[in-house]
Amino acid sequence: MTPEIASLDITSPRFKANPYPLYAHLREKNPVCPTRLPDGRIAWLVTRYEDAAVVLKDPRFAKDRRRVPQQHRSLIERSLEPMLRSLQYNMLFLDPPDHTRLRGLVHKAFTPRLIERMRQRMQDVADELLDDAIIVGASEFDLVSGYALPIPATVMADVLGVPASDRDRFHHWSSVMVSITSGPELLRALPSALMFMRYLRRLFVLRRADPRDDLTTALVQTEEAGDHLSADELLSMVFLLLVAGHETTVNLIASGTLALLEHPDQLLRLRHQPELLSSGSAVEELLRFTSPIQVATERYATVDVALSGTTIPSGALVLAVVGSANRDERQFPDPDTLDLGRTPNPHLAFGQGAHYCLGAPLARLEGQIAFTTLLGRLSSLQLAIPPNNLPWRRSLFLRGIDHLPLTIKATPARVAA
Repeated sequence: MTPEIASLDITSPRFKANPYPLYAHLREKNPVCPTRLPDGRIAWLVTRYEDAAVVLKDPRFAKDRRRVPQQHRSLIERSLEPMLRSLQYNMLFLDPPDHTRLRGLVHKAFTPRLIERMRQRMQDVADELLDDAIIVGASEFDLVSGYALPIPATVMADVLGVPASDRDRFHHWSSVMVSITSGPELLRALPSALMFMRYLRRLFVLRRADPRDDLTTALVQTEEAGDHLSADELLSMVFLLLVAGHETTVNLIASGTLALLEHPDQLLRLRHQPELLSSGSAVEELLRFTSPIQVATERYATVDVALSGTTIPSGALVLAVVGSANRDERQFPDPDTLDLGRTPNPHLAFGQGAHYCLGAPLARLEGQIAFTTLLGRLSSLQLAIPPNNLPWRRSLFLRGIDHLPLTIKATPARVAA
């Protein structure tokens, strides 16, 4: 018996504002649920922790949709594919052995030394952004545009050797790309994608002529060393790192701050116990509680697979709902409670298995520094608008706010220093 196709729009801003009651209902009543996406495709939502972990790790669920050629694609998507094919040659959309090879090449360049080298840069950026707000005596402050976005955008630009002056363009391009939920939106996103690709190709030419101590130079040199990183793979990989490297961290900082404001007991706890940040416990709980990536990127069932008593048919598009899995009462005691000291905390915010997020250490460090600096520099944070008026972004995979207006007050001792 085929389950009834649910009528859900999991991409809408209204749903993103509070998806958790529906997630709880699905986990209890329909944990493996087919639904129709805005582009017309049928996707199977997997909402329980144990099942989501299987989807993320089990090789029966492929990342490369070329392994399931019967997948539905809209006419617009098929028409634009030749122009965008270069963006698909990255480790996010591939399975072993191609994924293993590409991840290994990036891992060689994306070293712990490089990440640790960025620590002081992150701190300087965070302080400079708050200095700008404090010096002008701002009483209102948009945390997204004034803080949550510039930190990861600047850091990733530095890591890749891209001028920080270009970060606004990058954010615009990537925001357009990650907001695609249907064929018409893909058509509207085409100019951004083409401009992004053209910019990156020019950057590669510059780095070949003028090598720097950055990740782009390392990847360009890897290509030229004969390690089989093709021109399309290079383009797609840097594109992926730029988009994934800052979009998710923006949401962690902004949604994490909102969660603290909505749970003043935990905000006060964090001020009194800053070691919860230095130990990493607070960032891990904010990752679990807010799940910046609400839905893991596409998997495709290569065979019939049974999960929680429901059979997902071969060829089906499968979406592990990380935001639901991270609130699963079967895995986490009191899952809807924000507990900054929660341990253990085996959340799925960075995925699992072969596709576990390569940039997780960088994101954790950015979150730690961003929250520590924000609470250290500002003695008072309050929402400047009612929570119901917050502008949530339309997206299939991410959950984030466009703007987070705050009323702020600086910490006098830190201003004097």
